[in-house]
Amino acid sequence: MKKDFQIKNKPFLIFSFILLLKCAVAWFVVFSDGPNWSMLLTEIPFFFIVFGLIEWMASKRKFLYYMIANLLISVIYFAVLMYYKYYGIIATYHALEQADKVTKVGESTYSLLDPYYLFIFVDIVVFMFFMFRPKYIAIWKERGMNRRMNRTVLLGIISVSLAICVFNIWPNHASMNENKKAESMGILNYEVYTIFADSTEKVEMIDSKEITQQSVDATKAITEPVSPKYWAAAQGKNLIVVQMESFQNFLLGLSIDGQEVTPNLNKLIASEHYFNNFYTNAGQGTTSDAEFVVNTSLYVPHHKVATSSEYMTKELPSLPKLTKANGYNTATFHTNSVEFWNRKTLYKVLGFDKYYDQSFYGDDDHIAFGSSDEVLFAKTVPELVKMDAEDDPFYAMVISMSAHHPYKMPESKFKMTLPKRYEGTLVGDYISAQNYADYAMGQFLDELKSSGLWEDSVIVFYGDHQGVSLYSLDGNEKSLMEEMVGHEYGYTDMFNVPFIVHAPGIDQPTVYTQTGGQIDILPTVANLLGISMKDQLHFGEDLMNQQTNLLPVRHFLPTGSFINDTSLYLTGVDYDDGNNYNLIDGSETEGGSTQVQFDAVRRLLNMSNSYILQRPDLSSTDDGEPSK
Repeated sequence: MKKDFQIKNKPFLIFSFILLLKCAVAWFVVFSDGPNWSMLLTEIPFFFIVFGLIEWMASKRKFLYYMIANLLISVIYFAVLMYYKYYGIIATYHALEQADKVTKVGESTYSLLDPYYLFIFVDIVVFMFFMFRPKYIAIWKERGMNRRMNRTVLLGIISVSLAICVFNIWPNHASMNENKKAESMGILNYEVYTIFADSTEKVEMIDSKEITQQSVDATKAITEPVSPKYWAAAQGKNLIVVQMESFQNFLLGLSIDGQEVTPNLNKLIASEHYFNNFYTNAGQGTTSDAEFVVNTSLYVPHHKVATSSEYMTKELPSLPKLTKANGYNTATFHTNSVEFWNRKTLYKVLGFDKYYDQSFYGDDDHIAFGSSDEVLFAKTVPELVKMDAEDDPFYAMVISMSAHHPYKMPESKFKMTLPKRYEGTLVGDYISAQNYADYAMGQFLDELKSSGLWEDSVIVFYGDHQGVSLYSLDGNEKSLMEEMVGHEYGYTDMFNVPFIVHAPGIDQPTVYTQTGGQIDILPTVANLLGISMKDQLHFGEDLMNQQTNLLPVRHFLPTGSFINDTSLYLTGVDYDDGNNYNLIDGSETEGGSTQVQFDAVRRLLNMSNSYILQRPDLSSTDDGEPSK
């Protein structure tokens, strides 16, 4: 008697069951409710379609095709797991397009890996072991592994499964929240949906004539002051912008068992202008996105890719170009290779005269992806002194990097001893790395003062993006974070980075509590330097002259999320079922946002996107590449 329907003889059922187990691992990590019965209805039909097509078309090497399908789907689940652990959203094919970056930040990527994630690939290793042993190949053939299933049955399975997939996708396609969309559709259905949606999606373009500074300000519900405070208070001074790698605001003033984590920056905020309610505007490109936002006062154009990977064909207004038009020389300093995140093109678009990268700093005292912050600052200051000796003022952007994820510092760089409870944790590594970064920053501050640059420059400091991802923490690490911040660590803590301004000639110190973001840095410093932005569109605002703000959060939270003056709004399927989190302690709150603000945020992002896409091509206005 034939045993066609025994499970052991049916790769169709065997592989469906195997993938269901892998799917359960992905759901356990990504979705708050974990694996549930709806998973069966959303994921299994996709398996049935794939395996049904293999059964229908494959007459030979059927088992090999099953293995290939199994491997590809396993890779998708694995990518979803790894991506979510850092970014907090579902990876799509856009993330896979950036796969070349993984090899360049390998240690950072591998640190996100929990050992049980490798369960996803265990069966593949086992099958591969048996596939190349003639004895087992003969057994599979004998048991009918290559025998086709009944075509009538197959047609029914494929048709019903396809109908279920469509039913899962279509009613949920309008959801704003990508994670909820993926949960409702099923992960694999969502991945396929994004491919077709992106290829058929019509970009809602706003006519460039409608994108004016007045329309931007009206959308944000602000009014530009006629006589702004501190206008030209530091006119003619140099501008030095210091971007601090992965630096979050909770570090300032923090002591652990009596040890200050950031003693040098603590002294700085006590004597300068300090904005403690300030947030990152970076997207997938993290550090390079922060560079883009700060230098353009435009939003990251698309939440699915790094800005420097696309949109670098357009002529864009920028801080380097604005300062150059006012007689400044410009340069940017970074110890990594200029090729990483396509920075060479980014700096060309931004209009920097010169860049300094790994070829200048070398690879001495290597930490993370280049020379240490000590080397960065030690070699940068002499270059700034040379620029200062010229007749014209300068704008210099200095980007630190030593405290980069996963924060593995050489023991020789440890400047404080953490309690035992921090050992072997991401949180402990992060504190040690930022403590070292503060040490190097202290040397930089001393050199700026001894060289005379301190009194002749406006100098701003800010964190580029979050360092401790909420999505990466285990239970013990969450407890450590709660111990440090004084409440459950949440979204508002994660995105809160510091912004510090040193400006000779204005009253100090001052603590500003109004909401701000990286997009506001350009108009804030332009006001201090007395550089008019009348003819330059900007989506940020001068934080020394405005008390209200509206900040879209792009990429690390679902589409439509934003920060206002009192709370962070996290979108749901639509606005009405979203959640608000108080900016003070991160607690969930009622009535912290409005539909008007939700609509305004979407329009602001669309206005910025439309403005960028309608700018002239770079080739028609190119002034040449920045020099090394």
